[in-house]
Amino acid sequence: MSLLIDTHNHLDYPGFDAERAALLADCARLGVVRQVLIGVERSQWPQLWRVATAHDGLYAAPGLHPLYLQRHQEADIEALRAFCLERRTDPRLCALGEIGLDYFIEAPDKARQAWFFEQQVRLAMELELPVLLHVRRAHADVVRILKRLKPPRAGIAHAFSGSFEEAREYLRLGFKIGLGGAPTWPQARRLQRVLPQLPLDGIVLETDAPDMPPAMYPDVRNSPTHLPAICMALAPLWQVSPETLAATTTRNACAVFRWEADRLR
Repeated sequence: MSLLIDTHNHLDYPGFDAERAALLADCARLGVVRQVLIGVERSQWPQLWRVATAHDGLYAAPGLHPLYLQRHQEADIEALRAFCLERRTDPRLCALGEIGLDYFIEAPDKARQAWFFEQQVRLAMELELPVLLHVRRAHADVVRILKRLKPPRAGIAHAFSGSFEEAREYLRLGFKIGLGGAPTWPQARRLQRVLPQLPLDGIVLETDAPDMPPAMYPDVRNSPTHLPAICMALAPLWQVSPETLAATTTRNACAVFRWEADRLR
């Protein structure tokens, strides 16, 4: 299979500490050559950066996740700016994420979520970085904010599970659609009907490890080593080979992060 890029995971989490080196060796053997590690809150960014800079092929996307809203302070926006500016010339800083809106939670504070989201999109624009979106039951509001701000580097709509019409809005804004384990499950029939309508040049692959395991690994912690299996499971939706899906999504990810596809190794 062609080389693969995991555009979204949490490999910096302490649960991976004991086996991270062995896991990364397995990833290299399987052709998972680059991985983007995702930020969720201010206290986690130093660990995120330590892991991303300790191993080849790892990149960091610090940010303030909407699910951790109660832990965030407005001053964290300036802290995020300072954190990124200090590392601005380091290519391992590749995006801001995981940012967005989450209305799935009970009684969401929509106004406060929107403030943090908009501030981070503006910061990404200032830093000329793409954004990695977390969106649950909030596509309309996320798209509305993005249309108003018009981030030129766009980014990725992570773990997409919406409608074709919602996906089309992101694609029109220049975003790629991030797909992982969710559409591999038999019960994801609606999503499986949506995905073949999306152009291959509009999608990227991810695992979201340790979360959202694919159907092939239902009872184990999700891992970036599962990305080839996810690719193999999703390829039939577009009636293409796994090699074609791997090559195309890798090329798409390189476009998002401005990586040279012929220099991935």
